[in-house]
Amino acid sequence: MSTPTAAVEADTAGTGGVPGLRRRVRLVHDPVRGAPALLYPEGVLLLNETAAAVLGECDGVRGTDAIAAHLAERYDGVSREDVADLLADLHRRRLIGWGTDGHSVVAPVVPELPPAAAPRAPTPLGLLAELTYRCPLHCTYCANPINLAGYRDELDTRAWYRVLDEARALGVLQVHFSGGEPLLRRDLIDLVRHAHRLGMYVNLVTSGIPLAAGALAGLAAAGLDHLQLSIQDARPTEADAVAGIPAAHARKLAVAEQARLLGLALTANAVLHRGNVGRLVDIAALAAAMGADRVELAHTQYYGWALRNRAALMPTAEQVATARSDAALARQRYGDQLEIVHVLADYHTGTAKPCMDGWGTRQLVVAPTGDVLPCLAAAQLPGLVPVSVRDQPLHDIWYDSPAFNRFRGTDWLPEPCQSCALREVDFGGCRCQAYQLTGDPGATDPACHLSPHHDRLVALSTADPAAVAVPRRMR
Repeated sequence: MSTPTAAVEADTAGTGGVPGLRRRVRLVHDPVRGAPALLYPEGVLLLNETAAAVLGECDGVRGTDAIAAHLAERYDGVSREDVADLLADLHRRRLIGWGTDGHSVVAPVVPELPPAAAPRAPTPLGLLAELTYRCPLHCTYCANPINLAGYRDELDTRAWYRVLDEARALGVLQVHFSGGEPLLRRDLIDLVRHAHRLGMYVNLVTSGIPLAAGALAGLAAAGLDHLQLSIQDARPTEADAVAGIPAAHARKLAVAEQARLLGLALTANAVLHRGNVGRLVDIAALAAAMGADRVELAHTQYYGWALRNRAALMPTAEQVATARSDAALARQRYGDQLEIVHVLADYHTGTAKPCMDGWGTRQLVVAPTGDVLPCLAAAQLPGLVPVSVRDQPLHDIWYDSPAFNRFRGTDWLPEPCQSCALREVDFGGCRCQAYQLTGDPGATDPACHLSPHHDRLVALSTADPAAVAVPRRMR
């Protein structure tokens, strides 16, 4: 999965016509917030009443003028320009399509109940459910912890049911089943079904390698909305070498074809590093040929095994600069077919990525053992003792545990962050990266050029051609 922490360049092309929601985008009523929301691959958009009213008119038949005219009969102050601007913005976000690219909106069922009390802030939107760290692949850039043996005591099915129940009651609208390789869990289809029945948008983040015949159809029938499929390279030989499994690339293409036939939303996710970043355009072309709706071209985030292999994975500054122009070229060539998301290499940008869109604000992670964390790498931070769902309810952990409150908000920020106009945008950057590079998780992320430790990151951002990566192993 691509986390919302990353700096992203997004495609913004758009036209006009008869609007409708894109494939696997849903308009729902969230009873926790008492408000409408759009659920879509890798995201949630909370809506005000105006936006929901406009979307409710998108029946796949009427154009912008007819929608605006009908709304003007029901509400005062409706203008055609405002409706057009809203629809254009939703199109730029790839949430609606025009004509045959979209489908009519199914209005959400709003229960006949009195308005719920406003939920306690902050209310989380997403849950990363790391079902297992077992995985057949040997990718050198994996962000899983090095001490994989410490995560063998996995939550059972009933415990995960309770986690999902508590997450939904807390306000979570989207769940990402991940790992490791979540397909190695025999109860995956049951967990997908349970999350779907709770009204969650269900994503599966997978290599696709252990997928048995007919299993994807079963997952789709259980309520799976979106498949994020990892691809290692555009070249089969190089891709198989990174995965450490013969014919892995061909098997992934077969899974993508199954997803297309089933009508699942599909994201192809490629982690970029020194060995494949020069083929960014080819990877985007492969994603388009696979029939993907999205492709994430994500420069390596250095956690877990990736941190251990940083010297071998680090691209040169010239490669990073070329990748940026290649991403623009890929959008020019394939942007009409799929959304192209380029996650920048923050070691080379001079800017910090917003840690999980704010620590303990929108997302939470549950590890295979039940430990609850603000981000997938936070267990490494000194003094941060995660609380397990085996010991406390998710609600209490989210709101009251020291792990979630330690870096919540901006009052804790040091200088120069405290005086920075971007403190509510990047929140001082990544806490894990700050710790890895300075030894202090409360320091300004050295990725920021204003950090007093920025020179340390610059020194590490030079590629070492002699470095050899160590494959991921489950020991």
